[in-house]
Amino acid sequence: MGKRAPKGHFVVYVGEEHKRFVVPTFQLKNPSFQQLLDKAAEVYGFSYSHKGIVLPCNVPTFLRAIDFKPTP
Repeated sequence: MGKRAPKGHFVVYVGEEHKRFVVPTFQLKNPSFQQLLDKAAEVYGFSYSHKGIVLPCNVPTFLRAIDFKPTP
């Protein structure tokens, strides 16, 4: 079993290989990340019994989403 996420972070698993990422909670306000969470809810529902949040996208898509920077 993986380590717990540090305070102010949470764990997601990305793609078919379920690659583990520790994500800061401020990403929850990121519109691109919110879209990935919405897609996960569509695909897996809220009762998915994996060890954490699984995002149904590939790693490069996930990395682009968390790198989102709003324009001023």
